[in-house]
Amino acid sequence: MLLDLNSDLGEGFGDYAMGDDAAMLDVVTSANIACGFHAGDPAIMRRTCTLAVEKGVRIGAHVGHRDLRGFGRRAIAIAPADLRDETLHQIGALAAFAQAAGDRVRYVKPHGALYHQAAADRELADAIVAALRDFDTDLALLGPAATELERAARAAGTRFFGEGFADRAYTPEGRLAPRGLPGAVLGADAAVAQALSIAREGKAAAVDGGTVAVSAASICVHGDTPAAIEMARRIREALADSGLPVQAFT
Repeated sequence: MLLDLNSDLGEGFGDYAMGDDAAMLDVVTSANIACGFHAGDPAIMRRTCTLAVEKGVRIGAHVGHRDLRGFGRRAIAIAPADLRDETLHQIGALAAFAQAAGDRVRYVKPHGALYHQAAADRELADAIVAALRDFDTDLALLGPAATELERAARAAGTRFFGEGFADRAYTPEGRLAPRGLPGAVLGADAAVAQALSIAREGKAAAVDGGTVAVSAASICVHGDTPAAIEMARRIREALADSGLPVQAFT
């Protein structure tokens, strides 16, 4: 079994930096690069794509709401047609920098509030898939399995890959626990254990002390999680030691 390791990168803006993208790109196999709506700007997009190509890391478009102030973590009401066009706009912007760096965008992953909204709302999920297919029918979609995002992708004939989170606890219903909830963000030891549990058993920790089913071809470590680089390194090493080599899914 092969497993991808991804991280959300390029999430600074102007002089503001978030995380150590260069160091994280030495560890992960796929990079979800912000496309300028929730974070990122042209210079950061170019720099992150260039680094990803240099290090042999796959490029994914991390699309979100037009919400720099809220970092894309605020739910925004949006018409499906508008979401389709905003998503297509973001994919196209990142694709230009990926091409300039010598590669291409290979998949799309929604960010933050949009990730959760589209997982629960079929019209929004269909809008994201429509934008993806408008750009390139070969693009894949990365997101939570057994949700409207997966169902929309399957219905359209788009490749879908389930994602699990090493550094976040889940609700008993299988959604990511809100960040403000105690225990929602996991420390390094717990994140390593969770990555192994998702990879081996398809299970993750829930905030009520139980477990939930998580089907994942890729495991995410957030770039803004405390000590994210060391956490990602430990996870990759633990997976390899368990006979689960890390390899890009695209």
